[in-house]
Amino acid sequence: MSHVPPSVSPRPVPQALHDALQQRFGERCSAALAVRQQHGRDESPFDVDPPELVVFCESTEEVAFVLQQAHAHAVPVIPYGAGSSLEGHLLAVQGGISLDVSRMSRVLQVRENDLSVTVQAGVTREQLNSEIRHTGLFFPLDPGANASIGGMTATRASGTNAVRYGTMRENVLALTVVTADGRIVRTGTHARKSSAGYDLTRLFVGSEGTLGVITEITVRIYPQPEHVAAAVVQFPTIGDAVNTTIQIIQLGVPIARCELLDAHAVRAVNRYDKLELAESPMLLMEFHGSAAGVQEQAELVQEIAAGQGGSAFEWAHLPEDRNRLWKARHNALFAGLQLKPGSRSVTTDTCVPISRLAECVVETAQEADASGLPYMMVGHVGDGNFHMLYLVDPAIPAERALAESLNHRQAQRAIRAGGTCTGEHGIGLHKMDLLQEEAGEEAIDLMRTLKQALDPRNILNPGKIFTL
Repeated sequence: MSHVPPSVSPRPVPQALHDALQQRFGERCSAALAVRQQHGRDESPFDVDPPELVVFCESTEEVAFVLQQAHAHAVPVIPYGAGSSLEGHLLAVQGGISLDVSRMSRVLQVRENDLSVTVQAGVTREQLNSEIRHTGLFFPLDPGANASIGGMTATRASGTNAVRYGTMRENVLALTVVTADGRIVRTGTHARKSSAGYDLTRLFVGSEGTLGVITEITVRIYPQPEHVAAAVVQFPTIGDAVNTTIQIIQLGVPIARCELLDAHAVRAVNRYDKLELAESPMLLMEFHGSAAGVQEQAELVQEIAAGQGGSAFEWAHLPEDRNRLWKARHNALFAGLQLKPGSRSVTTDTCVPISRLAECVVETAQEADASGLPYMMVGHVGDGNFHMLYLVDPAIPAERALAESLNHRQAQRAIRAGGTCTGEHGIGLHKMDLLQEEAGEEAIDLMRTLKQALDPRNILNPGKIFTL
């Protein structure tokens, strides 16, 4: 896979900074090659030199110390959580320090009566749900990977449940953030709404580590539904599956999850998870509510699906059966890679208004078929978001170029339809040119103004989202 050059020369870590961090953190400040390499790769297709140092922080105050020192020396700092980024967010394109918050893994306060919880940035979504299960509450956002809550906040993540519960934008109430010069700032409150001043919380949600390092997050949590049922239904074509989704949403059915897998994705998960699903376009759905409510939703959805040629409607009421299906969906990326051993994936995640979803999905699939590249399509189609995964041989640059060209055309199609080049992955290193097309120069200039005001020395995850 091609090496991605930094936009400017790397900024080395001076010995004085190294010494200060070594003295404060001891063994938690590492220059070991293996540790640096681990923090210099994510799930994106890019190869970039690793950071010069890795520092493992365990508190907001430690993060502040690192940033104070780095700011004084104008050295880049790249926040690192679970390492599951798909767009190159955590790559050290200008060198510097990888600031690992994975050890900041405490659930700080659960407010059951207020339906909120405050966690450190390194807490993962699975850990959070495990620790609050006894309360009868849960955190519904589920991007697939066991991502950290800090990383999910920084990328404004969503996932399979977003059609009912929203994205991180709607579910973050308050933050603790460390600024580029090491100041500790608290935004938001535990109240469900506020009109007090600028909405700084939303400024940092989705900022991808370029405006501050998020160390604590207060998020909404929800009562576990009384009854849950999952269903699988097959369709003759991918267009039939998507048109079913559109009707479900436009009729106001409060479906919790509605996931699309094309025939290639179904074949991949069958092999990877040893399932026996019919290898045709499929919707995987989930319904939450009372037993009567779930039954009513399911009957209506089954009727809609039948009208679009849907067949083989299968139910999964038992938790172990549902979990097996959703595990297969979450493993789709890794399952897809097994379709072409030794390959790497080039992905994208456009999102469009629901009324334009069918045409965008069908046109994208037609282009992919014509390209000859192995691929699969999955999507959180309940909110208009779908992903393409192209499998390319790292030794054949032309395959990578073709996949990137297909992704670019898909994103442009989404933008023309009034949608976005990224529904949940973020911009990172990968989609900077597409953000320019989507937002326009005036909006990018405003983003640059915010960046320069909050990070005048450009040390926070430099080289991402846009160029300065």
